[in-house]
Amino acid sequence: MKRSTVLKVLMAAAIITLSLLSIACPGGGKSAGSSGRTNKESLVVITGGSPAHLDPTLTNDSASSEIMKQIYDTLFNQDFDTMSAIPSLAERYAFENDANGQPTRLRLFLKQGVKFHNGEELKASDVKFSLDRAKASPTIGHIAGSLDTIEVINDYEVLVTLRFPFAPILNNLAHTAMSIVNEKAVIAGGETYTRNPVGTGPFKFVNWVAGNRIELTRWDQYHGNPVKIKDVTIRYITDPATALLELETGGADIYFQLLNSPPDIERVANNPDLTVLRRPGLSLNYIGFNFRKPPFNDVRVRQAISHAVDRQAILREVWKNIGSPGQGPLAQTVWASAAGQLNPQYDYNPEKARQLLAEAGYPNGFSTKLSTNDTAIRIDINTAIASMLRQVGIDAQVEIVEWASYLEMTNRGEHDMYTLGWVTITGDPDYGLEIFHSRAHGSPGNRSFYTNPEVDRLLDAARVETNPDRRYQMYIDAQKIIHEDTVWIYLQEGEYVVGTRSDVRGFNINPAGHHPLWTVYFE
Repeated sequence: MKRSTVLKVLMAAAIITLSLLSIACPGGGKSAGSSGRTNKESLVVITGGSPAHLDPTLTNDSASSEIMKQIYDTLFNQDFDTMSAIPSLAERYAFENDANGQPTRLRLFLKQGVKFHNGEELKASDVKFSLDRAKASPTIGHIAGSLDTIEVINDYEVLVTLRFPFAPILNNLAHTAMSIVNEKAVIAGGETYTRNPVGTGPFKFVNWVAGNRIELTRWDQYHGNPVKIKDVTIRYITDPATALLELETGGADIYFQLLNSPPDIERVANNPDLTVLRRPGLSLNYIGFNFRKPPFNDVRVRQAISHAVDRQAILREVWKNIGSPGQGPLAQTVWASAAGQLNPQYDYNPEKARQLLAEAGYPNGFSTKLSTNDTAIRIDINTAIASMLRQVGIDAQVEIVEWASYLEMTNRGEHDMYTLGWVTITGDPDYGLEIFHSRAHGSPGNRSFYTNPEVDRLLDAARVETNPDRRYQMYIDAQKIIHEDTVWIYLQEGEYVVGTRSDVRGFNINPAGHHPLWTVYFE
């Protein structure tokens, strides 16, 4: 049965089910997912993937960050237009030179009177505890890698000493992985803390139904601007037809991943009860290779696959021209992107692909697995890629894995080929290119297990370089090597497309993807 037919059948079944529920539960008995939901102090959001953890030191995936952004605060936030850092829990700050005249000392003055969700006041000891945990984490240690020591001066003052001058430090401190946790709550919670998080953010954690939803409620002692929404429910629905039906019938107010079902964008735009919001992002969707597994340790095989994949067709037919063609290891929205400066150009050329495979010793191709997570558009993309690879003799079986398990599997290097996205959350190339450093193998992001000493050297030199022109050139040089090594196939530079009910106001798309909900209200 064709996919479009399957979706129509599912939608028809869902409509019948909703109708039956309305008959069975008249009046006030309607479910929260039906069109009869009238409580406009409560916000229902649909997203595609459930979080792996809610402890910021344990994960760096987007699904977890979406939730942590609502629960925790960071020392700095980012301006969505410029991606520059602005003070948050750190009310003000000052850089100081060390004995060598280098700006490696960052003095932070904390906002006073900030309360954690357990009633504890935010103190400098919590900041030290949080940053020390980040430093020690194998998962997000690369984000905190510039930190050397954290010293408590008094209850509201912290002195952070850096291992080297680090230009994007404030942006890194705005990352969700650097969220400030409450020392008492983490110690008391132990291994269960990740399912009972305590932050200082606008919403307090209430409940987590695995694979289904997370429930939050407004933190009335929030230190920021007053939050108008009382309760937030984030629901996990991977099927676009079901998610869209919930948005259309009023069972949800915001659908984060409308881009995961491109054909539905026009349908939402034409519905007077709904609104489509779009914004270019900082993300890059790609095909990656496991360099530890033959034949992907041969650059000719990787180049062959690059020529075998018609990226323009995938962008046109699957994404329906959402976003733009990938131009390099960094999206063009990121400073120091090398787009337009990279050679060779891996144009769609099946004949060239077959020639390269033969040179590599695979004249008849080979069999492999192409792994992806379980969202509908990922499945469609990988199905298209597998079909293209078959045209050059590569039998790529599409392997579909639930999101959290997919991350664990690729962390451990159990995959062959895979598709994923990477978001330069901080807006700085240090973060965007760290995924290609050998120290980032596995869970920090380098799931290709790629290693190139010259790339490592350039990235290490760039992060301590204070001259912006020299730093820029180092990033350009690193990207040229990464491109020549064919580490990734750049499928698409991302664009965020979000669907909302027409009465939703105050929602702002974060180019990094972790959209804030505390500014939302109904009108």
